[in-house]
Amino acid sequence: MHSPGGMNSNARIDAIQLMLTDLRTRNEPIRHKAAFRGCQPEFQTLVSQLIEQLESELMSEKQRYREESRSAANP
Repeated sequence: MHSPGGMNSNARIDAIQLMLTDLRTRNEPIRHKAAFRGCQPEFQTLVSQLIEQLESELMSEKQRYREESRSAANP
């Protein structure tokens, strides 16, 4: 089962989940740099926007994967 982009849907789901975990993990060195440069609020807003975008993409990808699995099981 492959998505139009050619990436295995299940691998794409795994990749999105890993990226979400990474974004949700407090990377203190990066946060300190953002604070030092005076862009902490903007940085946090961007992280939040990326998380929302990836969560939405993850839900869509899971739905697509379920539909592909169903259609493969019932040709």
